[in-house]
Amino acid sequence: MSEIVKNTKVETPIDQRETFVSLRKSFTESGDVAEKLRVLYALQETDNEIEKIVSLRGALPEEVAQIEDEINALVAKSARLEEMISGYEKSIEENKNQMVEIDADTAKYQQQLTNVANSREFDSINKELENLVLLRQIAEKHIGEARVAIAERKDAITEIASRIEIRKEDLQAKKEELESIVESTAAQEEQLSAKRAEYTARIDERTLSAYDRIRGSVRNHLAVVTVYNENACGGCFNTITPQRLVDIASGRKLVICEHCGRILVNPLAEVQE
Repeated sequence: MSEIVKNTKVETPIDQRETFVSLRKSFTESGDVAEKLRVLYALQETDNEIEKIVSLRGALPEEVAQIEDEINALVAKSARLEEMISGYEKSIEENKNQMVEIDADTAKYQQQLTNVANSREFDSINKELENLVLLRQIAEKHIGEARVAIAERKDAITEIASRIEIRKEDLQAKKEELESIVESTAAQEEQLSAKRAEYTARIDERTLSAYDRIRGSVRNHLAVVTVYNENACGGCFNTITPQRLVDIASGRKLVICEHCGRILVNPLAEVQE
């Protein structure tokens, strides 16, 4: 029959909409609150330092990407123009071949004119010759139009090539500037990244998910803040009640701003290394 299924612990999946408020109970029940607050504050400070380094690059990464996209678009446009030129050249060749056939037919009908038996046959052949003249004129017109189109496309390709060279020089300059900044901050960024990895390893996944979500949803990217001007939230600047200020100062209680949902910590809190 059916086997007895042993009780197994089912982990609650991480809710990407979770906030510090919804984690309040599990946060306070799952270990040393003071230590967790110190780790979160240190993580926030580390992320702030990383953002300062990233801000040194300014808009350079986006500018590099934009120039690369522009160059790729110009190259693609040039390729399309080359394809159009090939099409026009093929059209010229086809019309030339058609003119050869028309000339052969014209010669044949002119030869027949010397041996016509009656006026009806004469008029019929002349009608064919008139049609051939018209067809030849159309073919010549198509060849002329195609040559003009080819010349216009070649001029456009030349302009695009010139634009590509200019943008390649711009791209090289931007890349060198970006590489210089990255190189000058690489060691510091590596150290900060190592510190961040150390702190995140000391935070449970649900709390870290809430931290990252809140940071990503606010303009100043602050999920853990200190008290501002002695009585206000350092994230939204709303006033904090006296009792909450006492709890924050103790550094041992999870205090969440009732206005913005950020964690408020003692500004002197530090991670014990």
